[in-house]
Amino acid sequence: MIVWLNGAFGAGKTTTARVLQDALPARVFDAEHIGHLLRGIIGDLPHRDFKEFPPWRALTVATARHVLDYAGGTLVIPQTVLEAPIWTELTDGFDHHGIPLHAYTLHTDRTTFAHRVHHDRDEPTALQWRLDHRDPYEQALHTWLADATTVIDTTALTPAQTAARIRDHLQPARNPGTP
Repeated sequence: MIVWLNGAFGAGKTTTARVLQDALPARVFDAEHIGHLLRGIIGDLPHRDFKEFPPWRALTVATARHVLDYAGGTLVIPQTVLEAPIWTELTDGFDHHGIPLHAYTLHTDRTTFAHRVHHDRDEPTALQWRLDHRDPYEQALHTWLADATTVIDTTALTPAQTAARIRDHLQPARNPGTP
């Protein structure tokens, strides 16, 4: 099973994924590493974001499939995807391989979002990138993302509380047949 955490850049996906790692339990698969790999190989080709590379999408699906085939269990993928065609390609790929996907969008209001990204100690150099992508995130949220994922408002939640909500939401999927 895959638990995909979507949302604005800086919304707390990675922190929540770390909490879910122990809470579910699960393995965290940061698909951004595939993007970094591809930038070193084909980064000279025109692109705004590594997710535009067809190999990124194919390798993300293939890596998840192979890891699950080898290790079993659950993968948590904290990755922002704001383009519906890219999301569809990924979800179709998981479906093709019979991998159950539970997708969540971690949403927070603009004020809380700004506070979080301005005080981020893990990736302080990503501040402007995150701020620049808030409007595209909100556009995606209102045009397709809210329909394609389960939205969790994290404005007043800690990462542990967010992870608990996701864990509780997943209980029927993790324990089929349990009353």
